[in-house]
Order: sequence, then structure tokens, then C-alpha cells
Amino acid sequence: MQDAIIIFVRNATAGKVKTRLAATIGHRKALTAYKLLIEHTYQLIAHIDTPVYVYYSELVEEEDIWQGDHIVKHLQWGDDLGRRMKHAFRDVFSIGHDRVIIIGSDCYELTTEMLMSAFLALRHHDAVIGPATDGGYYLLGLSKFIPDVFDDIPWSTDEVTQTTIATLQRAQHSCSMLPMLTDVDEEKDLPAAIARQL
Repeated sequence: MQDAIIIFVRNATAGKVKTRLAATIGHRKALTAYKLLIEHTYQLIAHIDTPVYVYYSELVEEEDIWQGDHIVKHLQWGDDLGRRMKHAFRDVFSIGHDRVIIIGSDCYELTTEMLMSAFLALRHHDAVIGPATDGGYYLLGLSKFIPDVFDDIPWSTDEVTQTTIATLQRAQHSCSMLPMLTDVDEEKDLPAAIARQL
């Protein structure tokens, strides 16, 4: 069995990343914070052999931090977050991966050990979710393609995780939960390690 990690990233452009954070600290600092979050996310996967598929929001950047023989770059496509994630999961499963997890670049508390825990959970469960304190999730993992978890989800609300779990339960899919962590969306979420560099 071969594991795979999907990472959704936004192209680092001032005014287009971390807009809720920028509302209080300004676009320049918000962009700096986002770049630091990207760097942290890269470090999570830098020393593991698992294939990584980086999906960009607007255009694929060839000369950026995402470099390595185990990194493949793609462009997100779809009308909303659910469709974009569905397409990415379907594509990665279709090339032969057996356990696939997706993360963004917003969770500074996420560790490489948690990624490995997610893959271990997928040996015995159909899905694994890393819930975020805002009601969304920082990680979703599947041991088979389950398209329903991307449909009719109230994205960008505090009901994302709850609705996803309910969808899995209705279809009798088993689900494991990781610890609850905080996504960096607003100034109050900024870790001290990032705030010091702004």
C-alpha cells in the first residue's frame, strides 16, 4: 500500500491570502504570516518519503519552496472547495494510492507525527478527521474514495466537521478523530513564533 499527501496552497499574493487576518494586521504582514505557515507546512513533509501532491489555487509555481523528487504539482479546479478536494482525491486515488490525506497550510500546531498517526488510523478506518477549533478541519484522510464527503458541506462555516462526520455515519463509514487544533485565520490565532517575525 502506498500513502499520499495532498496539500492545498494559495499562491502567495498580497490581498489574496489570509484576508481575515489582514483585516487587523494589514496585507503585508498577513502575506508574511502566510509564507511562514507555508514554510512550516513544507517542513512537515520535507523528511518523509511519502509522495506529496501540491495543488495551487491559481497557477503552478515551478520555482518555490515546494521542491523534491517526492513532490508533484497540480492546479486546483472546481467551483468550490468541496469540488476541488473531490477532484484532487479522485486523481490521487486513480493512480494507485491506497491511503490519502489532505491538509492546507493554515495549521501551525500540526506535526509530522500527526500525519503519520493519520495514516495509521486509515489502516483500520475508512476516514480520519483532524478537527479545527473553528468547526472546520485541518486534515481529512480517506482509505478509499468517498465522494459524498465533499458534497453538500457548508464550507467556511462552523458546521464543516460535524456535517462531514454525519455524512460518513449515514453511509456507515468508520471514522477516526485526531486531536483538535487551531487554524490560523485571525489575529487571535497567530502563534507567538509567527507573531514575533511580523
